[in-house]
Parts: sequence; C-alpha cells; structure tokens
Amino acid sequence: MNVIVERERGLLELEQRIAELKAQAAQQPVDMTGVIRDLEAKYVEIQREIFGTMTPWQRVNMARHPKRPLGSEYLAELDQFDELHGDRHFRDDHAIVGGFAKLRGRRIVAIAQDKGRDTKEKVFRNFGMPSPEGYRKVIRLVELAAHLRLPVVTFIDTSGADPGIGSEERAQSEAIAQSLYELADARVPIVATIIGEGGSGGALALGLADRVLMLEHAVYSVASPEGAAAILWGDAARAEEAAARLRLTSDDLLRFGIIDEIVPEPVGGAHRDAAGTIARVLAAVDGALDTLVTLAADELVERRYRKFRRIGST
Repeated sequence: MNVIVERERGLLELEQRIAELKAQAAQQPVDMTGVIRDLEAKYVEIQREIFGTMTPWQRVNMARHPKRPLGSEYLAELDQFDELHGDRHFRDDHAIVGGFAKLRGRRIVAIAQDKGRDTKEKVFRNFGMPSPEGYRKVIRLVELAAHLRLPVVTFIDTSGADPGIGSEERAQSEAIAQSLYELADARVPIVATIIGEGGSGGALALGLADRVLMLEHAVYSVASPEGAAAILWGDAARAEEAAARLRLTSDDLLRFGIIDEIVPEPVGGAHRDAAGTIARVLAAVDGALDTLVTLAADELVERRYRKFRRIGST
C-alpha cells in the first residue's frame, strides 16, 4: 500500500463530510456555518500534519501516487500534439510517447514517459519502463528535432528501463547510451522535467538537457530505493533507509546542481490539482525556452557540456 494513499484516507473522508454538510445547509434552514468552519479548520490542520514535512520515503510514495498526472496528460495540455510512432528498427514502444507539438504557440518536439492509469493501460505502457526501441524512438525524435531546428521538451516518469531478457538481447544499455549521446550533441534547446519518478538510466536517457526542472515531490536517483537497498544490504525491505541516503528529493538535487528549478506542487501533491500543476510545469518549460532559444547552437552544446561536467566536482 502506498504510504501517502493510506494517510490520505482520513482526509478524503473529512472532505466528503464537509461536502455533505454544505449540501444539507443549502437545503434546510438550520445554520451549520460553525460546524462546517470547525471541520474546515480541522481539515487544514490534518493537511499540515500529513504534508507539512515529508521524509524522502514519503516523497517517493508521493511520486508514485496512483492519481498523479501522467506524461500523456501533460502532452494533452499542449496547444497541439501530433504523435509519431516507432523506432524504424523493431517496433513502437508505448512507454514512450512523442511527436510534434506546440507550446504557447512555439513549435517543439515533445517526448514523455507514461506509466498508464488502470491495469490494462499499465500493461500496454509496460508500467512506464521503456525498452530499447523506446529509447531509439527518442533518438529518432531528437534527430528529427535537430534537423528541423525545433526545441526538445521531455517529461520524465519511470521506475527504470525495462529489465527483461528481450530488452537485454536488443541492447538496452547501448540504446540508453546512444540516447544520452544524441541529447548531449543536439544543436537545439532541450528542457527536461521530472514529473514523478526519475529512476536510474531509464530516466537519465531523457534528462540530459540544457534546463532540468523537477516537481516538488518528484524523485530522481541512480536506482530505486528498493533496488539500492537490495544492492547495498541484500534486503529490499530497507528501502526507506535507502531513500534517505540516496538524496533523491528535489531540495537535495537543487542544492547539488543536478536540477535547475523546482516547480511547486499544491498542498497534498500534484494529484490534488492536476490541471494547475500541469499548467505551472508548462509555464516553467516555456519560460526556460524563452532564454534558451536566444542562444547560438554552438553555445548551447558547450553550455550543456559544462553543465554536466560540473556535477560532482564540488
């Protein structure tokens, strides 16, 4: 059970009770203003208690919240989106969604990782874990963007790349490495946003950008807490301890210079106001592009190189 979902239950019950009392008050002459006001004050108090100070493990659970906005929902809120399919080598990977788009009237190439919402869609999207053909789709789209001189915008949300035997047989690591190479060498602006889970190379393959944004309660790390715990201590049950040691929160990563900007979430997480969260992210992406599109191609590539070379140097 997701820790955040479990803690939200009482809050949701209180929300429902307040809504019921407001509906009753509108239909009968009894003054219920005081009762409703007291319940609303209690609601705010519980919100602060649950979400005021969150541990890294709670942030992980927030990033995995089943109602958190998905990558495809960000794409749907662009002015226009025309999806392109396939890697021109093997097949189309549904964990990666990408194509031509418009953001605030600006022509871009947009690429998102998508985990799926219900069981059927999760299976269709392979739970957001891209296979090699997914990363080769990314490579094709980045090459196309460079050819047409269009900025690239990516939305990152994956627990990691697909670990299956088939993906290993089709050179998963080579596809991720090639994706990193294409992003590093692309002579167009690139803005990446971590919107949920940023897990391992599966996320980094879309994250080598001129400007890296991150939602407040998203996470970004070299491995999942469960994976790190299994590697370090041979015990995946120590995931909460691993989460604290991985320094995977937006605050940590901004301090380390790995990300460039934190996009605030509403109290209770992005799912509490999905439309507002998506709008804030798109506005931040648009603002980043406003600066980047003024730079010459050579300067973009050189700045990008220096940006990632600086990480870990201090």
